[in-house]
Amino acid sequence: MYLWLFIFVPAILFVHFVSLRKIRRKAMMFANYEAMEKVFGRKILSKNYPLLFIRTLTLVLLILSVTGIVVIYQGHVSDFDYVLAIDASASMLAQDYSPDRLAAAKSAAATFTQMVPPGTDVGVLSFAGTGFVRQELTGDLDEVRQAIDGVEIEVAGGTAMGEAIVSATDMLLPSGKDKSIILLTDGESNIGISVDDALSYAKRFGVTINTIGIGTEEGGIVANTTFRIGVDADSLMRIANETGGSYYRALTKRDVENAYISIATGSDQDVSLDLSSYLLVAAFCAFMVEMVLVNTKYRTIP
Repeated sequence: MYLWLFIFVPAILFVHFVSLRKIRRKAMMFANYEAMEKVFGRKILSKNYPLLFIRTLTLVLLILSVTGIVVIYQGHVSDFDYVLAIDASASMLAQDYSPDRLAAAKSAAATFTQMVPPGTDVGVLSFAGTGFVRQELTGDLDEVRQAIDGVEIEVAGGTAMGEAIVSATDMLLPSGKDKSIILLTDGESNIGISVDDALSYAKRFGVTINTIGIGTEEGGIVANTTFRIGVDADSLMRIANETGGSYYRALTKRDVENAYISIATGSDQDVSLDLSSYLLVAAFCAFMVEMVLVNTKYRTIP
């Protein structure tokens, strides 16, 4: 929406040339600048093209800054800190994995902590109808494994996927490295913050989200109730694609482990870089250059 501000670029060009024409007319009333130009061998009344370029550049940089431009590039996985967001809703007790989905997810997450490079900070969050921070970011992976082991089914009903993304993003904010969430769920978001709003929040801080959809095709039984597969593959794939992450479909317990291992040991991964602050600094520098030129080389003759 902010790109509509580019309509002011031709407006700057128009104002510049109209103003230049008026200044020239006024100046000619007081002096013969054409004769002066012949004497000095240069233009006395400059068209100020460099100033026009700098002003236009400043506006363009400001517009691009407020639009929140993000560049995605390939970065090494060791540059990431992670938050493991694990679905802890009642359906995770389904026994289509041995002994159940939650136990399989916790086992695979613990394996992940053994595969990440040294110096990686990891946090743990579980979610159902709301999010629960189990472990803030830490480099002590023994504490992380204890937090994973302590994840239990939550009494709060529903799957608050959007809230999990926002909470995990907040956990990653203190990190000075690239940020990644590994979101594991067997359902779809049906309560709390919308996934779209959560995605906007995560992308604002350059967070990459890898998603894992867990659950067999046959489904599983919980308290004599059969839970059929309810993975919202389209949403999980969109979450991953929009943030530069990857989507993994885990139909077996081994698939869950492979997904975590792939994320932990992959040589490269898409990294998001928010250029807003850099563009804002560049716009300020261009503005300062213009101020210097206006008061020196292009100073208006009284």
